[in-house]
Amino acid sequence: MRRRLLIYLAGCFYYSGLVALARWWTRHAGKRVIIVNYHTATGGAFLQHLLYLRKHYRIMPVEAALAELYSGSVMLSMCQGKKDRRTPLVVTLDDGYTDNFSYGMQLAHDYCVPLSIYLIPGYINSGQRFWWFEGKYMARHTAVPEVLLEKQTFQLQHEDGRVAMAQFIDERTRHATSVAERETFLTTARELLKLSSSSTQSEQDREHLPINWDQARAMEQSGWISFGAHTMHHPILSYLSDASEIKREVTECRQVLEQKLGHPIRSFAYPVGQEQHIGTAVVQAVQEAGYDWALTTTYGFNTPATDPYRLKRIEADVDQHWLIVAVASAGLWGFIAHMRWFPFIRKNFTNASYKKGL
Repeated sequence: MRRRLLIYLAGCFYYSGLVALARWWTRHAGKRVIIVNYHTATGGAFLQHLLYLRKHYRIMPVEAALAELYSGSVMLSMCQGKKDRRTPLVVTLDDGYTDNFSYGMQLAHDYCVPLSIYLIPGYINSGQRFWWFEGKYMARHTAVPEVLLEKQTFQLQHEDGRVAMAQFIDERTRHATSVAERETFLTTARELLKLSSSSTQSEQDREHLPINWDQARAMEQSGWISFGAHTMHHPILSYLSDASEIKREVTECRQVLEQKLGHPIRSFAYPVGQEQHIGTAVVQAVQEAGYDWALTTTYGFNTPATDPYRLKRIEADVDQHWLIVAVASAGLWGFIAHMRWFPFIRKNFTNASYKKGL
């Protein structure tokens, strides 16, 4: 019901002309860069989204768009070879899922849409599932009827118990105060649940894996994919108790990416990326690591006055109807979300990275 209502509202804004008016206002209000953020590329309407965005915005790689925002020059359109006065828009994908290679790269090439992807080198090195999928994976693959995890007992014969355990694992790993603590907990949970690294993987499980280095290099060679840094192991940085680990996660990530890819890495994306997941110490670590820009998931547009280490993004999902993306990219959800009589819009569009992917 809620999904239908959101699509209905988006349709009203779009077909009434409000979306077009908002795009016009943005184009004439001064320099802006819109950054739209995804995670996975398959399983939804990603192509429809890209076709809409390509029609109405000047889609650029993140480095080119931000260099233009903070300088003054207007870059050439990659496909048209001429100046394009439409509002610049960047399409980012966080984490580096394998479908970014198998599907996203082909779309980028076929439709002249540059994509900017934020990678986690520790997961590329290990080839393991991202930690935020571990709870559901364990719930699906365990054969034990009951488990005791950190003084909490879960009955696993029924779906409710498996769901509760998956949620517990997710919360425990999400709020870990170090990567070592997180990985120790996951190892213990796998052992108690009688899981092994050789457990049979479904197609869904394989979709939750990262790309490898060969794929990353092939993506760059396509000319349509650029990469940024997303920490070494994807902890939520503000939850880490040791300042030296924050620095290491941010700095080592850049060093490894530059070594593997052979060129400077200029931009960084904070894991999860809302203000409570960042904080002053984290921003300082990113600055000291030598990045030029850092991206949050705070909703909004970017202007030359925007802090380059707190750049805003619009969270999107491939499962959303293209009308919702049209309204969000025009900035209208942000206006409506502040109205008290639309609290569910605020809930659905201010922290999408918590709901699907990170």
